[in-house]
Amino acid sequence: MVAKAFFMLRLNDHVQYLKKMDATLKGQQDFAGTEHTACKLGQWLYGEGAEEVASLQDERAKAVFESMLEPHARFHQVGQQALEKKKSGDEVGAHAAMTELHTLSTVLMNKLIELDSMK
Repeated sequence: MVAKAFFMLRLNDHVQYLKKMDATLKGQQDFAGTEHTACKLGQWLYGEGAEEVASLQDERAKAVFESMLEPHARFHQVGQQALEKKKSGDEVGAHAAMTELHTLSTVLMNKLIELDSMK
């Protein structure tokens, strides 16, 4: 059985990562980002996540879980693009990438909230 606050913890992990990206792009931090399988959410998605979601007594849970994989991978790709654009002095490109990053982040957070509502 999945712990009561489990999906909210995954959501918090994701928000913390996004905050590090924002701070780095504002020049307040030096975060290099990670591969999509290396962050805490990614470790869960590609680790025990499928099994834990399967323990939910809701047939929609697997589809919601699986629908997180592509936007999560894209989130990390766009994050790397944002960092590269910032490093090369392309502020407009970095800002555009961050806008997409926030959109993808909202998608992921909504899916985690949806999973949380299924327990």
